Amino acid sequence: MPKALCLTALVISILVFLLFFSDLLLSVLGMEEIAPFRGAHRGIDIVFSVSAAVLGFLSFLTFREQV
Repeated sequence: MPKALCLTALVISILVFLLFFSDLLLSVLGMEEIAPFRGAHRGIDIVFSVSAAVLGFLSFLTFREQV
C-alpha cells in the first residue's frame, strides 16, 4: 500500500507541475489565450510549480527507499 501511495503522489505532482508550468511558460511567451489559467498570476504559477517539484522529488525518494 505505501508504494501505491508514493506512486499516486508522484503522478499527481507531475500533473500539477505540468499544469502550472505550462501556464507560466505560455504566459511568458505571450500565448495567454491557450494557457490553462490564462496566465492569471505568475507568482502562483511559480509557487505551485516549485511545490509540485518538491513533492515529486520527496515521493520519488520515499518510493526508492521502499523497493
